[in-house]
Amino acid sequence: MKAKLPDKQYFRIGEVARLTALKASVLRFWETEFKELKPPKSRTGQRLYSKQDIELLLEIKRLLYAEKLTIEGARKRLKTSERSHKASPKASNETSDLLGLVKEVRQELEAIRRML
Repeated sequence: MKAKLPDKQYFRIGEVARLTALKASVLRFWETEFKELKPPKSRTGQRLYSKQDIELLLEIKRLLYAEKLTIEGARKRLKTSERSHKASPKASNETSDLLGLVKEVRQELEAIRRML
């Protein structure tokens, strides 16, 4: 889920609360519930959310509010989507390897057919 975010590297919790239409207390609670959400803190102790953090928050909000999942269900869904993103490059490489193998076998079979 892509959001229209200002061109900044980091956002404070108040800004994130406004951008996501969530209360700051909800953001702090979700930090305890979702290990993927760990914004660093500044020297003054302010949470500094990146654009990736905000996109993750919007995805969590969608899962909890729109799809009506529990926190545990949202955690599981995030894990499976994370795994599928990690597995997709490997799967595409395996697919291209298999296609190459099939083409090679086909060429050999056609060569054998011509011999007969």
